[in-house]
Amino acid sequence: MFREIFVNLPIKDMGKSQAFFKALGLSFNPQFTNEQGACLEIAPNIYAMLLVEPFFKGFTKLPISDAKKATEVLIALSCDSRDEVDQIVAKAVAAGGTTPNAPQDHGFMYQHGFADLDGHQWEVCWMDMAAAPAQM
Repeated sequence: MFREIFVNLPIKDMGKSQAFFKALGLSFNPQFTNEQGACLEIAPNIYAMLLVEPFFKGFTKLPISDAKKATEVLIALSCDSRDEVDQIVAKAVAAGGTTPNAPQDHGFMYQHGFADLDGHQWEVCWMDMAAAPAQM
């Protein structure tokens, strides 16, 4: 039924936000990127639209939440290994992000995360599905 996901996130500074995500090794689709919005390519069919706040306001009548003061969403992404989880978080911190939580090791699943420059929380995890409990 659904083919793609576009997560829309309000940002304060387009240049700084693009530099942050490029430091993580991600890229932007130039066809859908300008001074008001940038299409962050996360994986095939997974995108985040980074929209400067005045432009973002045009899509909602509700106030924009300050992600540094309240959690509006947790964006969870899977990785191929525990090491990749740690590498991505390290890149995010080196680019100016923060780590709101300590890493968590559940045996079959390892997760850590970072907050980007605007405070949006990105959870990064690796799972060994063969070792996962039958029911959670």
